[in-house]
Amino acid sequence: MARRTPRTPRTPRRPQVDTPREGRQPTPDHATTDTSDTSDTSESEKLLFGGPLRYDMGFSKHEDAFLQLNLRAMVRRLPLLLRMTGELAREADKGALRAVALAEVGRGASSAVGLIAVNRVLAHLLAAGSTAERLGQASGALAVAGTAALAGAVLRALSTAATGQLEPKVERVATERYLAHTARVELAAVEDDEFHKLLDSAQYGASSARRMVQYCQNVLGALMSLIAAAGVLALLHPLLLPLLVAMTLPSSWAALSVARRRYLSFQAWVQHTRAGNLISRMLISTDAAPEIRVHNVGPFLLHHFRAMSQSQEAEQRRLARLAARTGLIAAGWTGLATAAAYATLGGMLWTGAMALSVGGTAVLAIRSGSSSLDNLVLQINYLHEESLFVGDLHRLCEEAELRAVPVGGVPLPEKPEAITFEDVGFTYQGDAGKRALDGVSLTIPTGKIVALVGENGSGKSTLVKLLCGLYQPDAGRILWDGVDAAEADRQELVSRVAVVGQDFYRWPFTASVNVSIGRPDVPVRQRRLDDAVGYAGAEDLIAELPRGWQTLLARGYKGGHQLSGGEWQRLGLGRAHYRAGELLIVDEPTSALDAKAEQHLFEQIRALADSGQTIILITHRLGSVRAADLIHVLDHGRLVESGTFEELLTSPANGPKTFRALYDLQAAQYAPPAQVPQQGTGRADAPPAGAGR
Repeated sequence: MARRTPRTPRTPRRPQVDTPREGRQPTPDHATTDTSDTSDTSESEKLLFGGPLRYDMGFSKHEDAFLQLNLRAMVRRLPLLLRMTGELAREADKGALRAVALAEVGRGASSAVGLIAVNRVLAHLLAAGSTAERLGQASGALAVAGTAALAGAVLRALSTAATGQLEPKVERVATERYLAHTARVELAAVEDDEFHKLLDSAQYGASSARRMVQYCQNVLGALMSLIAAAGVLALLHPLLLPLLVAMTLPSSWAALSVARRRYLSFQAWVQHTRAGNLISRMLISTDAAPEIRVHNVGPFLLHHFRAMSQSQEAEQRRLARLAARTGLIAAGWTGLATAAAYATLGGMLWTGAMALSVGGTAVLAIRSGSSSLDNLVLQINYLHEESLFVGDLHRLCEEAELRAVPVGGVPLPEKPEAITFEDVGFTYQGDAGKRALDGVSLTIPTGKIVALVGENGSGKSTLVKLLCGLYQPDAGRILWDGVDAAEADRQELVSRVAVVGQDFYRWPFTASVNVSIGRPDVPVRQRRLDDAVGYAGAEDLIAELPRGWQTLLARGYKGGHQLSGGEWQRLGLGRAHYRAGELLIVDEPTSALDAKAEQHLFEQIRALADSGQTIILITHRLGSVRAADLIHVLDHGRLVESGTFEELLTSPANGPKTFRALYDLQAAQYAPPAQVPQQGTGRADAPPAGAGR
């Protein structure tokens, strides 16, 4: 096998990114570096993202030995790396793993047998006698050498075939681990920038795990070949082993140095890379396409994509220059060591300390052993580099377990009479000092329509997210007939809730999936689908689709179809109805509906409440809450009023009158000019029915 030189940065399988400036050290608490120093921040980072997206290694959870790669650390970690890969491979395909291991061990044995046979061939050829006699004596050893070479080739083919079978399975197993753990974490974890940083790095763990299988195969092959060559050299002369090591150490040092720089570079710029990819996806996004063309945003985005990419290209040039310098130094030392090794071997032959046949075998063994040792260190280096990302994947799984939605808990009452908020407070992560909810106490009677109203930022959406169990209160309790929701079985809690919001997700799947995904844990039934779209008034919508329920709702794919905002909202309402939750939360349900569809929806909501379903209605259209049994008015995270529609409009003179003031403001937009009150005069006379729409 030919000697391999330390690799320069390859065509990136993952984004290659910057490294901290020399001398910068991780912060003791592993916290993200303060990015206030923007001296090397590009204008695109400042304009689009508000500041630098590059980090030093302060966030890293790695042990120092895990980052500061050196030969001793790598040798010490080799069993761990092999075990890490073996566990994934065993889970993926035990038979293929066994085949790879046996084939590589067999290749090592055939290599040793081949070298010994070559030594016997040389001994016979250099012995006294005629050429015919010497060839005859060497024929047996030649046959053994040929058989060993053939066996090695067959075993290599078997190992390659088994590895090819194993690699995609390992990647699938690792990807499933990544996705399964990510899907189970709390919403607050997904929104945490530090956890998302780990997500960014760990996503490369699956592809790295796949490559680790190939590198492990190479490590085993190189190790077996090295053992064979070293064993033969030890038998020939003990001095040959140190010479072999001296020839390989410089290239090993170079490979380790390049790997460390590359990994640190990736980690430092991982979010910068994600931002650049975000810009490129926007340029081809079907959602952004209309505005890109109407406002001619394409050149703007392309300019900043180029600027972000050029920053990373500069980093690649820096890494390449360092790799070239390191490789040149290593090559120089390797040349000196090689010259010393062959000079020593020549001296031993000159003085008669070594027979000529032994010397010939020693040259072959040194070349084979040097190549094997060089390749072994290089493959371990590759393996170690990939293991850093697989380690990120393992660390993500551990962190996700700590931040996972809890399993089990206290059962909720079968038919609660009310859901009560007791002095509930909540602050979003990163919004220290600004409480989204502050001491909110209110009651939601079941089987009723309860409306939550207030201006933007008043806390309405936050309140329902707490009600759904998406977040946990910082203070206070949410009680279902005395059972604290924080102690309840979360799966049972969410199974009782159906939500349709303004920004519900538009799944790029068929129409049937977009509705039935409201309850994915039960078989799809056509009658249930029809009932759901009937509730949402979407029967004609489904009938007019090119392929009915099987129409793909994703433009840009074969057979894809695009819906309007109002059509999507009807499907979203159908999805919530399909879920059949005891508690239906509708957030601005009519924002994209026409007047006829809006009226139909409110009739349906009233009918659901009459049948015993609890409805939580969030809306800015105050005329739409006339049918509500109870209205809670929020303002800057506090509950300021509660009552029926009539009670809030005729509240006592000393009351806050928040609802009345908002209603009058909206009603004035629909009143005839003569009835519009002057500023500060109070309520308009006789606003039209449905005011506020």
